[in-house]
Amino acid sequence: PGTARLRHSDPRGWDGHGGEEEVEEKEGWHRLYPGHIPTSPLQKALLAAGSAVMALYDPYRHDMVAVLGETTGCLALPNLRDKMKHHPEGYRILQERPRIRLSTLDTSRLRGLPDGSLGREYVRFLEDNKVSPDTRMPPKFVDDEELAYVIQRYREVHDLMHTLLGMPTNMLGEVVVKWFEAVQTGLPMCVLGAAFGPVRLSSRKLQVLATELVPWAIRSGLNASCVLNVYYEQRWEQPVESLREEIGIFPPP
Repeated sequence: PGTARLRHSDPRGWDGHGGEEEVEEKEGWHRLYPGHIPTSPLQKALLAAGSAVMALYDPYRHDMVAVLGETTGCLALPNLRDKMKHHPEGYRILQERPRIRLSTLDTSRLRGLPDGSLGREYVRFLEDNKVSPDTRMPPKFVDDEELAYVIQRYREVHDLMHTLLGMPTNMLGEVVVKWFEAVQTGLPMCVLGAAFGPVRLSSRKLQVLATELVPWAIRSGLNASCVLNVYYEQRWEQPVESLREEIGIFPPP
């Protein structure tokens, strides 16, 4: 239940055309969701190694970061899914599958919310940093439909983590968010970004990172409840400070 597969009785593939299913039957695999690319453990290992090298070379290669997250999250993703299943709000999210996209956001309404509210500050973050939730890549290499949604949800709330933590999208801000997410999620991709991201920072920023920001991010990550268990779409009117306190994120230094 809840798993979308191409059946032998299905006359059409995910793209609405026939023929693709016949190839899948011969190769002995089925797509679990639109865009899914089944891969063997060896193929995943090769993808993980290649994407890790490219992500370290260019941390802004979001496609490589995404592939790395999917091919190395085999232990962390089930753990996150279980945390959501055992939390009332997280369970509702898994059941209802909300998406954070420009098509699902009423940005005009969010702009009209009071300063300091989650919705207003989130839209402000998107506009100030010229980013869009639509740039988050859909999963391809996760071999479980429910876990694919979990990593999709993680990607779509990433900008909300920036908003709650008060961090910009420059390298320093991304590293701080990655430290928080590494503690929160256990995703190897986050750990790698947290550990190797600082190599591109200046000595002054490294000092601030080591003495103030990383200790705060780690303490907040350990203290906070699972950030995937918050139905953010129903919290737009809530003040950011109130939501931080509810989740357990300490005020930014």
